[in-house]
Amino acid sequence: MVSRKDLGSWLTGPDTSGISKYPGERLGLPESGPGSMARAGRRILGICIDWGLALVISNFAFGGNQWATLAVFAIEQILLIGTLGYSIGHRIAGIHVVRLGGGPAGPLAALVRTLLLCLVIPAVVFDPDQRGLHDKAMNTILIRM
Repeated sequence: MVSRKDLGSWLTGPDTSGISKYPGERLGLPESGPGSMARAGRRILGICIDWGLALVISNFAFGGNQWATLAVFAIEQILLIGTLGYSIGHRIAGIHVVRLGGGPAGPLAALVRTLLLCLVIPAVVFDPDQRGLHDKAMNTILIRM
């Protein structure tokens, strides 16, 4: 039987004692500073810079073809994240991609993560730690540098 105590009062709201206070807390990351979870603003800035660079390259090399822009974006993401752990936009925004344990993402994670990112939906569906489905699929996280 469910009691009023289980549901909480409309004045106090539901029990939130088991909910994390900040993104990344459940993963053992600090609340702020280097090593903390990259917030939405930095992520959006990074992807906008990367997409802008892909547009510029596509306009000059391929006449602005939309599929060429997507391909240039994907190639940049795969090569740079797979080798360095960050793209140009990530670097400017001060974030990088690592495995959940702290190691580098690696080429396979960069490939799968980028393919899912190009589908858009996995990137906009995220958990309370602000990890998109593309990050959850490859066990990666975006953290601040």
